[in-house]
Amino acid sequence: MRHTLSTRAVHAGRQDFGDLGVHAPPIDLSSTYPVPDLDQAAASIAALAQGLPPVDNPIYARLHNPTVARFEQALAELEDAEEAIAFASGMAAVTACLMVARQQGDHVVAIRPLYGGTDHLLASEMLGLEVDFVTPDGVAAALRPTTSLVILETPGNPTLDLVDIAAIVEIAGQVPVLVDSTFATPVLQRPLHQGARLVLHSGTKYLGGHGDVLAGVVATSDPLWANALRGVRVGTGAVLHPLAGYLLHRGLATLPLRMRAAQSSAEILSFRLLDHPLVTHVSFPGLPGADPLGIVGSQMDGPGAMLAFEVAGGREAAARFMEALEIITPAVSLGTVDTLIQHPAALTHAVVDEAAKKSSGISESLLRLSIGLEDPFDLWQDLELGFEALHDMQIEREVTPSMSIGLAVPIQR
Repeated sequence: MRHTLSTRAVHAGRQDFGDLGVHAPPIDLSSTYPVPDLDQAAASIAALAQGLPPVDNPIYARLHNPTVARFEQALAELEDAEEAIAFASGMAAVTACLMVARQQGDHVVAIRPLYGGTDHLLASEMLGLEVDFVTPDGVAAALRPTTSLVILETPGNPTLDLVDIAAIVEIAGQVPVLVDSTFATPVLQRPLHQGARLVLHSGTKYLGGHGDVLAGVVATSDPLWANALRGVRVGTGAVLHPLAGYLLHRGLATLPLRMRAAQSSAEILSFRLLDHPLVTHVSFPGLPGADPLGIVGSQMDGPGAMLAFEVAGGREAAARFMEALEIITPAVSLGTVDTLIQHPAALTHAVVDEAAKKSSGISESLLRLSIGLEDPFDLWQDLELGFEALHDMQIEREVTPSMSIGLAVPIQR
């Protein structure tokens, strides 16, 4: 019997609990494992070093860890993937994918906007890859015989741009498509269903869900990619710590509830922001006209819990707005139980080329909100503190130019 995603999120990765006689996931902190049978151990280490699936003896924690493996099994089940490979961070996962792609060809097509760290890594060419940055309608023209990967993020960071994954897969043909689905999570989007070869998450965000873990994970049903990614992880040492694996596995159980609750609040707040006179633009996939391709309801099961908006007054106004908030935390990252706000142009996307930021809609007025689990009406009251600060700033600007400081006024006779 196939259960709903909410049920699978609770039970995935726990299939061996009955044999172990436990109810909570055990944390295996061993850095090394005994080798009572040398021939078996030699065979195990040879297989693990090649990136093959786990064998009888883990040998060494850089090669395999049972706690991390349970999280991988659970995430793969939620993504309807055959396998998942976890890494020490989201950027470690991105790097591993690009290293595997480099073995097949030296060219990548990247659809902007992307997370700033991913954009910077690609633009730097430090991995020996040539990159063409395009919009979705530029993918076909950018493809070359040496193209080994098309990478996209949907919803996009930070502007919430939506990309039709199936359409890009069709255009890419035999070229693998990697989808960063961090904003959507498996609750709202499963890119493998749309034909993507790889789906990537910064596990630091919604999967962990509490702002206390750093991780990345790639899910795929392609055994060649899975083996190659494990091989890169073994070779580079970009392994996930078992405590992080435990926290991520625990986080998956409440992921559907957290996503739906935060999404509901995001919908309420997006409409209120849309009506505010000091807001010049709101980006949220659930707003009227924001989804001309009809992706929400087909590719996505909901608009998500991320939104972005622009305030009148540029960077100074954005900074003043954030400073006035009391319960919303000004901080990078997203997907935590508390609501976070940040200024992408100055923070997460500071390393992105200025022209690229401009063309992607990342302005100095843009603020990104990751909605948490607080009451939406409390969040709106907090946002109103920010708008009050902007109103006060406008009054200051209106008063200051009319003041005559240090000017000698001649006496008229």
